[in-house]
Amino acid sequence: MDQFLIQIFAVIHQIPRGKVATYGDIAALAGYPGYARHVGKALGNLPKDSKLPWFRVINSQGKISLTGIDLARQRALLVAEDIDVSCEGKLSLKKYRWQP
Repeated sequence: MDQFLIQIFAVIHQIPRGKVATYGDIAALAGYPGYARHVGKALGNLPKDSKLPWFRVINSQGKISLTGIDLARQRALLVAEDIDVSCEGKLSLKKYRWQP
């Protein structure tokens, strides 16, 4: 695994239950500011049985970027952590954003 993925996954692993971070937050905290899209691409390639809390990563507008069944799956995982998420996948970054 390359250093970028190691750093990205290490940061995502630290997001506490009930909090979220944006793709840009993860990139910056990992030492790769400006690489938000690459974070999304890395998460898209995770195996289905990954233990990484990938679902705690959302876009900068405070929305789930996925669509359809994948949006529903991510939303359900967030709601299970007591995060208030609209049916469209929107949540309050002000309330739930992780501030390490």
